[in-house]
Amino acid sequence: MSQPAPNTESPIRVRQEGAIARVGFNEPDRYNPLRADVIEALHTALDAIAADDSIRVVILDAEGKAFSAGHDLREVRSTEDRAAHQALFERCSAFMQRIVSLPQPVIAQVQGIATAAGCQLVATADLAVAGRSARFATSGINLGLFCSTPAVAVSRVVPRKNALEMLFTGDFVDAEEAARLGLVNRVVDDDALAGAATELAEKIAARPPEAIQAGKALFYRQSDKDLAGAYTDASETMACNMDTEAAREGIDAFLEKRKPRW
Repeated sequence: MSQPAPNTESPIRVRQEGAIARVGFNEPDRYNPLRADVIEALHTALDAIAADDSIRVVILDAEGKAFSAGHDLREVRSTEDRAAHQALFERCSAFMQRIVSLPQPVIAQVQGIATAAGCQLVATADLAVAGRSARFATSGINLGLFCSTPAVAVSRVVPRKNALEMLFTGDFVDAEEAARLGLVNRVVDDDALAGAATELAEKIAARPPEAIQAGKALFYRQSDKDLAGAYTDASETMACNMDTEAAREGIDAFLEKRKPRW
C-alpha cells in the first residue's frame, strides 16, 4: 500500500507499519466526527486495504482526546431533507458493513469518548482495545433520537438488556464495564493503549493470512444461519482450509516439533 503524503488538513490519515495498516480520525478539535466526507474517506481507504495483500491487520485509531463523537450534528441539522438524512445513514451503514466484509481483521484502538456512531464503530470492529479512561454511550436519546443504526452493531455484541439500557438512557459506560459487556476485548492504561493494540495486531499478523481471512468471513456468515446451516458452512470451510499449504505446513511443524514457516 502506497504511503500518502502527510496532510494535516485531511480528516483521516492512513499509514502502514509492516503488515499493519493504521487508519485514523484526524480532527481532534472536533472530536473526530463521522461526517459524510469522513465516511467516504474511510470507506475508500478500506477498499484500498482490501486489495493490498501486504496488509494483514487494520487498526482504527484517532488523534486527540476522543475516539469519535459520532455524526456531526451541525451537518445533520444543516438540512431537513429526509432523503439527505437517509442517504447519510445508509452510507455510514455501508461503511460499517465494509469493516465486516474486509478480508483483514479490524481492531479499534479507543481513547476518550466513543459515542453514538462512534460507539457503533467500536461495536462493529472485529476486536477492540480501550484505554482505561475511555467511555462509551449510545447517547442519541438525549437529543431526541434513538440510536437506531448504532443499535444494530451494539445489540450484536452486548447482551440484550444491557444494550437496551444503553440505548434507552444514553448513559456512559466506562471501559471496565464495556469489557465486561463484551463491547471491548481488553482495557489497558491510557499510555499503553497504542502499544497494546499494536501487540494484538502483530500477534494476528503472524498467523497465516489465508486462514484468518477465510475464518473471519465464515464467522460472520455462520452467525446468520441456523445451527445445521452453520455447521454445513463451517465444515466446508474447514475442509477447504485443510487443503491449503499453510495448514499442511502448520500441522507438519507441530508434528515435527518446530515453528511453522509461513
